[in-house]
Amino acid sequence: MNTKMATFSESDIDKRILKAIGEMGFETPMPVQQQVIPFLLKQTRDLVALAHTGTGKTAAFGIPIIQQINMASKQTQALILAPTRELCLQITDDLANMAKYIDKLNIVPIYGGANIVTQIRQVASGAQIVVATPGRMLDMLNRKKVNVSAIKWLVLDEADEMLNMGFKEELNGVLASTPEDKRVLLFSATMPRGIEAIAHSYMKKPMEITVGTRNTGAENVAHQYYVVHAKDRYLALKRIADFYPDIYAIIFCRTRTETQEVADMLMKDGYNADALHGDLSQAQRDSVMNRFRSRNLQMLVATGVAARGIDVVDLTHIINYNLPDDIEDYTHRSGRTGRAGKSGISIVIVNIKEVFRIGQIEKQISKKFSQVKVPTGSEVCEKQLLHLVEKLKSTEIQHADIDPFLPAALARLKDLSKEDIIARFISAEFNRFLSYYRDAADINVSQKKEMKAMPSRTASKSGGLTRLSVNLGKMEKFNAKKLQAYLLEAANIAKLHIANVDVQLCNSYFEVESQFAEVLIARFGKEKYAQRRVKIDFAERGGRGDYPGKRYAGGAKTRESFFFNKRKKPAKRY
Repeated sequence: MNTKMATFSESDIDKRILKAIGEMGFETPMPVQQQVIPFLLKQTRDLVALAHTGTGKTAAFGIPIIQQINMASKQTQALILAPTRELCLQITDDLANMAKYIDKLNIVPIYGGANIVTQIRQVASGAQIVVATPGRMLDMLNRKKVNVSAIKWLVLDEADEMLNMGFKEELNGVLASTPEDKRVLLFSATMPRGIEAIAHSYMKKPMEITVGTRNTGAENVAHQYYVVHAKDRYLALKRIADFYPDIYAIIFCRTRTETQEVADMLMKDGYNADALHGDLSQAQRDSVMNRFRSRNLQMLVATGVAARGIDVVDLTHIINYNLPDDIEDYTHRSGRTGRAGKSGISIVIVNIKEVFRIGQIEKQISKKFSQVKVPTGSEVCEKQLLHLVEKLKSTEIQHADIDPFLPAALARLKDLSKEDIIARFISAEFNRFLSYYRDAADINVSQKKEMKAMPSRTASKSGGLTRLSVNLGKMEKFNAKKLQAYLLEAANIAKLHIANVDVQLCNSYFEVESQFAEVLIARFGKEKYAQRRVKIDFAERGGRGDYPGKRYAGGAKTRESFFFNKRKKPAKRY
């Protein structure tokens, strides 16, 4: 497809929609909009669009769908699936704003955590467009409360995130309920195998539009990493926050416990921060997000799952307090800054044992990382001082308000020189930083020095990681993501990192930092899953997939071989 839309006004977009998007501040179409909107208005093929979060995908599919809805019918004609409640509501709001001047168009969001009876009533009143999360949508379909037999458009937004969150079964269930003659529009930041499988199974010769390069990071995001000892991770975070006084960031942590701990420490130290994780009620989540969107919070500390689907503009930084296990998760995280042509910084704080993973991410996203030194105390103080001076210079003087008080103030200050007044003012405003950072140590780690001191790698402890096995696998319907999430949740160990998860039929393998291995094994001593005792043990030093010892009848080394051997008829004895 060669046709690109240069401006909104030169396109075939309905004038009522043009008026609405003009009021929304839409001026020049973004690259994904330039290609997708003309295609959806003029052609009937399915579409796979690869573009990063924040590149204008909602308008790209929303404008053509709104324009082609039959307002005379109350049937559901478009179904849009999104991974999270936040994104579901955001898409609904955006579509409603685009359709501001379209009469009789009803757009209904369906998502978990809200009253399902109310949602059923809203759909029953006639919803031409339904925006839903996969789990709640499948629930509504099973209850026969939503009729999607006549839909003409099915949109999968942030499709890779839906798969990452374990919604594969829900997606298959929803897709199976839709008519075959619909158009499927798949929007994704990356193109993993799961997305290719959906395209192959449910789409008919889809057109592929790629904005940028497949599976790469956003162009206007700078990628940086800091190397510190694990014990200094929080100190590094504080210095980064202090070095960027106007920081507006999401800080990603690995577990709910760690997320709350980091947020609590930041708040205790006087920062405008709060936590977002799965243990919060919906009301608490809404309160935190409202404060963050209104910039009453500078830093939102979140788990990767809790922050999925959150769309906040003008983020200056994404900070990975811990690296995600999946590189595609890093792509999503970093794409939350540097949106709409603006620049942003994606930061990773690593210890010396994790540095090798930076190279893996660089290779995957085709972007280079810059190693940055954690600012020293004097560097932080200088940056804060200059920020204070700039803030002072840019302060607008309200003469009508302060002029009556100036004579008294000037009389009190008449014995001080201009330099004395400036010095005293800065001291009064700045003493907290000077006091805190006066004797601050350098917390940067020298990679060369540390690498020489590290022990050589072994088969079972490569790079400080220990390989463990667990007697759970595909038979319990685990995939790598779900198993990792289960282990982290059940263990509830702060700073625990689970990597290289290998799920097999009846048992699985994964790696943890060696210091956590014994603790994790002990923590699961009485754990049960589906009424069965969970057993975590050291994996055999042998190779991939070897379970230690003969633990099953008949000499079987694994549960798989035991179960399969049971099906064989015993050999006859003569």
